Amino acid sequence: MPPRKPTAPRVGSPNWANQTIWTGDNLDIMRGMNSASEDLIYLDPPFNSNHNYAAPIGSQAAGAAFKDTWGLDDINLAWHGEIKHEYPGLYSLLTVTREIHGDSMMSYLIYMAIRVMEMRRLLKPTGSLYLHCDPYASHYLKLLLDTLFAARNYRNEVVWRRYGSHNDAQRYRRVHDVLLFYGRDNGRTWNGAWNPLDPDYVKQAYRHKDDRGRYRTAPLHTGGLSGGGYGYDFRGFTRTWRYSEERMHEIEAAGLIAQARNGQGVPERKVYLHDSKGRPVADIWDDVSPLTGQHKERVGYPTQKPVVLLTRIVRASSNAGDMILDPFCGCATACIAAEMEGREWVGIDISEKAADLVRSRLKDEVGLFYQGAHREDIPARTDLGKVIPYNHADNRAGSHAADQRLLEAA
Repeated sequence: MPPRKPTAPRVGSPNWANQTIWTGDNLDIMRGMNSASEDLIYLDPPFNSNHNYAAPIGSQAAGAAFKDTWGLDDINLAWHGEIKHEYPGLYSLLTVTREIHGDSMMSYLIYMAIRVMEMRRLLKPTGSLYLHCDPYASHYLKLLLDTLFAARNYRNEVVWRRYGSHNDAQRYRRVHDVLLFYGRDNGRTWNGAWNPLDPDYVKQAYRHKDDRGRYRTAPLHTGGLSGGGYGYDFRGFTRTWRYSEERMHEIEAAGLIAQARNGQGVPERKVYLHDSKGRPVADIWDDVSPLTGQHKERVGYPTQKPVVLLTRIVRASSNAGDMILDPFCGCATACIAAEMEGREWVGIDISEKAADLVRSRLKDEVGLFYQGAHREDIPARTDLGKVIPYNHADNRAGSHAADQRLLEAA
């Protein structure tokens, strides 16, 4: 009997359990995670705000703290060399950034770049990444993401209006954060996002009614469509129609044609209220309030985001059962939103307080006792057979080449 060929690594299989919280440096931990294992990554990292943060004494998050000041002492110079080897264009960007903005911004971007490189590796081909930041560094971070993900995979810059504002003097008051949304490639998961229809709009637009319910009408013909339309006669009207003649007769057979004035009006399509998902969400989010001391979910974490903000992201860019990673999970809001929406999740934070907060928040907000794992080790990859060290350029290139072969085989 010929020797059995070794089993190929299974692409996209997590080498950890659902509901895992890691305590430690997220770079080390992500480097031990299998490639193409995440469906969605949300990160709310430090913003390079030149401030240090700590939860108030007596709050539920007391003990959680992080610094957001940056200098050359905060980075490993090997990271700079790794970026130069793998992304020469990004290396040039870092050099220019130092000339424009100094050591602090360059150090911050090196710290972020080396981690986003790993996040991109961890995403499935259908995966997405949302990076939460503020305007101070968002333009630099966008250039960084354009380089690492390719500009063609940029999807949106979402502006979240926080309602509250900084006490700014001699300039316009700052009231927003930024979410940079990228797909791993063009096959990303996208379910969309909707808000409820305005009651006044419903009353005005859905003014017709039949035995199926309330409906509005929408044009079937067009003066011009991207890619053209279809020219033919339908119910006595020759127009450029939005649909092929075959599709038009299917719509007619389904009873979805409205034609007023005894057949003299141009046919239109019925759009029923009960089929509407709502009003599509645009790229300015002014309907999600920031947390205040009055919100029950508030735990005192200095940069806590509302669950409804993360719920929108989870619903739009993942499906039930998908795996979600938050590598700067803090008070674990993304993990809570993932649990509430039936997703699997993993979180990483430098502070051990994150594990305590996810336990208490799951109990208080979701009504569940935490059944997951709190780990402080570095996971061992199982998708390459042998873990390749990152401390040598040739080995790093070999590791990434192997990852690319795995992704192409997926």
